This record gives sequence, structure tokens and C-alpha cells, in this order.
Amino acid sequence: MPIDVDVALNAELDPVEFSWASSDVQLYQLALGAGSDPMSPRELSYLADDTPQVLPTFATVAATFHATKPPTVQFPGIEIELSKVLHASEQVEVPAPLPPSGSARAVTRFTDIWDKGKAAVIWSQTTVTAPDGTLLWRQKRSIFARGEGGFGGERGPSTSDAVPDRAPDLEVPMPILPQQALLYRLCGDRNPLHADPEFAAAAGFPRPILHGLCTYGMTCKAITDALLDSDAAAVAGYGARFAGVAYPGETLTVNIWKDAGRVVASVVAPARDNAIVLSSVELAPV
Repeated sequence: MPIDVDVALNAELDPVEFSWASSDVQLYQLALGAGSDPMSPRELSYLADDTPQVLPTFATVAATFHATKPPTVQFPGIEIELSKVLHASEQVEVPAPLPPSGSARAVTRFTDIWDKGKAAVIWSQTTVTAPDGTLLWRQKRSIFARGEGGFGGERGPSTSDAVPDRAPDLEVPMPILPQQALLYRLCGDRNPLHADPEFAAAAGFPRPILHGLCTYGMTCKAITDALLDSDAAAVAGYGARFAGVAYPGETLTVNIWKDAGRVVASVVAPARDNAIVLSSVELAPV
């Protein structure tokens, strides 16, 4: 069904109420690679019983953590097959450290829909509040829908992936476990692209790929560990564009620059001619 821009942008989506426990946070951060050194106090701080520190990227899975079925892309004015959808970008802002357990209410709205000709880019924003109305976090994201363009909408601005014109200040290796996608899918992302070899082949990949949001979370942790002494509470915001894919079993490199009070980065796959996996990575310290 063609995208109906007016319907989608004016839709009032039902609020979603959800809760999470410290064990959910532990599993999420374990799926990102926390605990790789089980003797390290810094690594164990992500996995402490009852009071693990919480990376802000937990916000990307909190509402759907206990999902057991693949997601759907069906909303007022938007109905797209999952196999046509790629995650394009994700950003999260946290006014205060996320609690290790709690309950919340999420309200999502579509903010822009761009017509790229053969594809569409759909932007949304989610505001998440505690039961007393306190803002917990705000997410902005975009998805790329293949074959859904051509509806006569605005093309949208061009994007730039510029990083400082100098060598990175730091290069951090980021190994991916062979089973990492199978572990991360237990955090609520059951898209078969990351677990089913036949589904991955039908989508044009030689084997299942790692969840983009897993790479996203791993990179946030890598930067936090490298520059912020593994203090998740020191991160006020974080975002990235999904520029390519990562495969379980390979080792990525996080190139990090300190630039005018902010941290920018890119993630590449050295074994694949430094293919870019994440671009426009930016972490805002508190």
C-alpha cells in the first residue's frame, strides 16, 4: 500500500505503557559484550544485581524487550513489508541517568517522510515519561523503506558524514562474538534477518547480519569505556547513522575523535576494506 503522508504525519498513535527490571538491563548489556573481562570492576558495573549502571542505549529496547515475534511496520498511512525496511539512524537524549528498573509511558509520532525516488525515509520521535510525568528519554529515528518512494513527497536534505580531517585520537577494536546476534535477539528484536540464514539470503546477505542497534549499543559502550571511565551516567546523548552491516564473528574498529567538547566516531570493518558500518556517530558527555 502506498505511503499516505498526510495520514501518517497527522496520526495520533496510542501510547505504550511498559516496565523493565534490572535483569533486563543486565541481559541487554551482556548482549553488547559487557563482562568480557569477568574480573574487571568496570565491566561488572554493567551487570551488578539490582543496581547495574544503565547505558542510555537501553532506551532503544526497553519498550519491546519482551517481544517474542518479529516487529511489524504497520501504522496509519504506513504499511511496509519488514524485508524492505532498513534502520537508517537512531538518536537518544537522556536528561538524567536511566534507572535500572521502572515503568514508563511512550508516545510516538511521525515527524517527516522523505521521497527518495525508489525508497522512502520515515522519521519518528518517541517521548518517554515516568508515571509522575518526568521525562526519562527522547528518541529520534529514521528507517529506509526500499521500493516505497515515488509518492511525490519532499526529497529531504542531503546528509553529511564528515569527521575531523586528521587521524583519529583513538582506535578501539570491537570484536563481535559469533553468537552475538542470537544473544541480542533475546532483547526483543526477533527480526529473522539476524537469525535465519534463509531469510538473510532472500534479503541479499550471505549470512545473518548483526542487529544495527546491537552495533549501535556496542559502540556507545566502547566510547564510554575508552573516554568516560565506563561511567554510563556521564552520557547525555548519543546517535549514529547505519551506513553498512556487521557480521557476527568479525572485529570492527571504532575510530574516535575529540572535537570541540563533543565526541565523534565512525565504525569500520577492517577485514572488508574498512567498509563503514556506523557513520555520524556522536556522543554528548554530561
